[in-house]
Amino acid sequence: MKKRVNGNVSYNMLYLAGTFAENKDTARTIRQELMLPALEKGKTVTLDFAGVESATQSFIHALISQVIRQYGIDVLDRIIFKSCNAVVKNIVSIVTDYMQYEEEPTEPTEPPDA
Repeated sequence: MKKRVNGNVSYNMLYLAGTFAENKDTARTIRQELMLPALEKGKTVTLDFAGVESATQSFIHALISQVIRQYGIDVLDRIIFKSCNAVVKNIVSIVTDYMQYEEEPTEPTEPPDA
């Protein structure tokens, strides 16, 4: 379920993922089909977790990690996590914290001549 407010979008995560958000395929679909197109248009995305009792770390990772890799950590300024209970808030914090410190891939180096 999607709501538009001032050109921005809000997604009802209870409707999309259920009371226990655990399915990584569902998270990927939300990311690819809903979040990324809205972010590409410069919109702010609100993920409304009202009624979601819990989420797995892998669900939240699948939901936002590729978005952060694609747009950088500042994209979190355009993603609002609304109505998160303490459990969901903690999982989101864990994922966003480690995504901030994820190392950039490095180029392979030539082995030294032997």
